[in-house]
Amino acid sequence: MKNEAIKVFQKRKKNIQETWMKLQLSDESLREDLMTNEDLRRQSDELLTAFVEALDDNNIDDPRSSNFDPVVDILSAISISRAKQGYTPRETGFYVFSLKDALLHILQQDIKDPQELYTQSLKIIKLIDSFGVTTFETFIKGREEVILRQTDEITEISTPVIKVWDGIVALPIIGTLDSARTQVVMESLLQQIVESSSSIAILDISGVPAVDSLVAQHLLKTVSATRLMGAECIISGIRPEIAQTVVHLGIDLSGIITKASLASALKTAFSILHLQVIKK
Repeated sequence: MKNEAIKVFQKRKKNIQETWMKLQLSDESLREDLMTNEDLRRQSDELLTAFVEALDDNNIDDPRSSNFDPVVDILSAISISRAKQGYTPRETGFYVFSLKDALLHILQQDIKDPQELYTQSLKIIKLIDSFGVTTFETFIKGREEVILRQTDEITEISTPVIKVWDGIVALPIIGTLDSARTQVVMESLLQQIVESSSSIAILDISGVPAVDSLVAQHLLKTVSATRLMGAECIISGIRPEIAQTVVHLGIDLSGIITKASLASALKTAFSILHLQVIKK
C-alpha cells in the first residue's frame, strides 16, 4: 500500500506549489532584484516536481537514496547559482525550508489521524533537513569559488607589469608579498620580459607596507629569476624605514641595484642602456 504522505503530495502537488510560493513571496528578504517571481516559480516547480517523482515507499525516510540524485543535482545547481548571484546563506536556506513548511501544511490538512500525521511529518522533516544540509554545503562551495576567482583577479590587477621604455619594464608591487603572490609576480614579470625583449626590470616596492626577512627572500627570488632570463633588476621605493629594517635584519642586498624612487631607478636604467633624455 502506497505511503499516505506520498499519495497526498502526488494529489496536491499544485496546492503545495502555491503554498510554497506564498511563503517565499511573503518573506521580507525576497530578492526581486536578483530573480523575477516568474523565474522563482519556474525554479520551484522544477524542484518540487523532481522531489514528488522521486518519492516512493522505500526512500521517504532515506535521504541518501539514489532516487533523490536529480533532486540533489537541482538543489546543488540552485545553491551554487545563488552564491554567485549574491544571495545570503539565510535567503538560500529559507528557499529549502519554506518547502518543508508547505509540505507539512498540506499534510496537516489531509491526514486526520494524529499518530499518522506525526509519523509522516517526522519523515518529511528528516528528508528536507538533509536536503538543507546539502544546500548549505554547495552554497559554501559556490561562495568559495567566487572568493577564489575574485582573489585571482585582484592579484592580477595588483601586479601589473608596465613597459616604460624600449627594453625597460616596471612592476609596482602593492601590498604584502607572500609565497603565492611572489609566484604570480615572477610569472607576470618573466612573461613580460620575454614578450618585450626587455633587459632591465624595475621592482617598485613603494606600496609594500613593511619588509621583513620573508618579504626580502621573496624579492631576492624574483631578482634571481629575472637575472636567469638575462635581465638586470633594480629595486626602487626603498624608504628610510625599509632601509633600517633591511640593515637590522642583516639582509644582503649589496649585489642588487636599489633606489629610493621609481624616477631614480628609471634614470639608472637609462644610464645602463646608454640612453639620455634631454629636455627641449
